[in-house]
Amino acid sequence: MEPSGLQWVQRFPGSVSLDDLVPGFREGVRAFVRALKDAGAKVRITATYRPPERAWLMHWAWLIAEKKTDPSQVPHIEGIDIAWQHITASGPDLAASRDAAAKMRDAYNIQYPPALASRHTQRRAIDMTIGWKGVLHTRDANGKPQIITTGPRNGSNYALIELAKTFGVTKLFTDPPHWSDDGH
Repeated sequence: MEPSGLQWVQRFPGSVSLDDLVPGFREGVRAFVRALKDAGAKVRITATYRPPERAWLMHWAWLIAEKKTDPSQVPHIEGIDIAWQHITASGPDLAASRDAAAKMRDAYNIQYPPALASRHTQRRAIDMTIGWKGVLHTRDANGKPQIITTGPRNGSNYALIELAKTFGVTKLFTDPPHWSDDGH
């Protein structure tokens, strides 16, 4: 077993490709992003598909770093030979275990407590930041012109969130970059 630490973050890489989303949602996201970009908005995609192994590592790194679980209590998963509990010559080192998990949590850039199974592992979610200046002149999924004059000029804009729904893209309000096919 290999001790937890930064080396694990590069394993089981996630995706930022829209191609990795499930059919239906993928086309809706593509059309939504295209409508935003055509209107002059900036869109930065930070995550789409997350392999279950990556989700598992993120989940436990966050729990250990946040002192919500003991590293010795993490269940083993097939294919990931990680030792969350660090052992020194004098025995278990809880501080080193939590420090390694915190470094992983930070390197994963976790913004919201990660679930073991999520819309990302199901290919039904995207994390993206959206921003624009001034007035946003765009179109909904039916081609109807939409003008967004209100702030904030980012992904938490209510008018933008309503526009996204016409494309089958729903905002999760508690997780700023997260959008999915059902709001979870």
